[in-house]
Amino acid sequence: MRSSKTVKFLDTTASNNNESRVVLNVGGMRFETQRATLKKLPATRLSKLTPQLSYYDPVLNEYFFDRHPGAFTQILNYYRTGKLHYPTNVCGPLFEDELSFWGIQREEVEPCCWMTYTKFRSTQETLQTLDSLELDTVRSTAGDIVKKFGWQNDFHLVTTGRLKLHQRIRSIIWQIFEEPRSSKASKVVALISIFFILLSITTFIIRTLPIFEIIEYDFIDVYVDANTTEKTPLYNTQRKDAIAGFNNVEWICNSWFTFEIVLRFIVAPSKKAFIVSILNWIDFLGTFLFFFTYILYDVYNYAGHYAFIDLLSTIRVARMFKLITMHPRLRVITTALSSSTTLLSLTIYFCLLAILISGSTLYYVERLSNQSDSQILSVMDGIWLALTTITTVGYGDTVPTSLLGMIVGAITTIVGVLLIDLPMPIINEIFDNFNRHLLARQQLPKQRRRVTPAVIPRKIQPLMPPPNGHTHQHNQ
Repeated sequence: MRSSKTVKFLDTTASNNNESRVVLNVGGMRFETQRATLKKLPATRLSKLTPQLSYYDPVLNEYFFDRHPGAFTQILNYYRTGKLHYPTNVCGPLFEDELSFWGIQREEVEPCCWMTYTKFRSTQETLQTLDSLELDTVRSTAGDIVKKFGWQNDFHLVTTGRLKLHQRIRSIIWQIFEEPRSSKASKVVALISIFFILLSITTFIIRTLPIFEIIEYDFIDVYVDANTTEKTPLYNTQRKDAIAGFNNVEWICNSWFTFEIVLRFIVAPSKKAFIVSILNWIDFLGTFLFFFTYILYDVYNYAGHYAFIDLLSTIRVARMFKLITMHPRLRVITTALSSSTTLLSLTIYFCLLAILISGSTLYYVERLSNQSDSQILSVMDGIWLALTTITTVGYGDTVPTSLLGMIVGAITTIVGVLLIDLPMPIINEIFDNFNRHLLARQQLPKQRRRVTPAVIPRKIQPLMPPPNGHTHQHNQ
């Protein structure tokens, strides 16, 4: 009797499909794709998937990644289509972190989404700039003070945990003068400083009024006839003085400024940073020029030209910039302007170029058209006309008289409006960006919960029996 065999045919198609298909569980959302699709981008995390990785779950036959599923949708689509688009429902830095995790370069983002993607990078730069300005810092903590003064390695602080007496006094004085919102004493000092600044500037302005000036005359001999002379007063336009009360006010104000700048220099955490500060230089020069002019005029009785030295004394008006450090919004304005220096420099360059071209053109056009009645007698006159036209000032002291000159003047006016108006929205956007982020930072809580980084578990190897096939039992 012939024996029979049962032959089973394996379903190779199903086996191949199971091996070529990959299930990815990203943040609880399951994605299914082909292995060949993941091999399209070599040297990336998904192109190196093997069952030996800790991400692989042999029970569910899937790879689990605790990552953002919304960002992964576009990343997987990048493997399928070769085009990386930006997800609109994901923050920029988060999407950049996801790209870094999956091993994809951020430069692969498509041009249509690049502006949206880089917008968030500019936001990060804005936040870093606001962090450096410390606009929301009302009072420095003890750790911040130790770091600013460089006392981290101080032996007394390390051993006892407390600062020395002179260090505490120095830090307290520094906070009173440098952090105007940190305490009641600092607010009082800030108000006193503002009062003396405004009083000094007001005095500097009012004392130039004619009603407060002391008129000085020089008497000269005038011959009436051959034998007699008489003294005739002659007004001295070079020498002007004010009543003594203004000098007393100036002495009081500059005494405070001297006390303030000397004390701030003594308690400064970094003498080098204090010296290179522009605001400190303005304060120093304004005080120095006051004492210099006093010694020159009152001690040595200098009788030279007063106007030139008084011109140098106008730097005391620049003390108003010191108020910038006392209000966050004022610092935001200066920061926005400093961030727009490239755009402003380009605007100034093109304005100068347009002024030179328009001024030269106006001169030669007027010269060729109607030379006798022309008000533009030189290229400098044409440049002055172009300057007042492009800046939309329009004094009207010099105007073109010929038809062709009027046409060139009209073109110059249009060019001036475009040159000045086109960059303004960009500068306004920069300021608005800083201002909005400053308002948002002021509404955020000072202390927020920090999330510790997740620890990726290692893949647990199964317990294998010994080579002889026996297991040892331990007595309990």
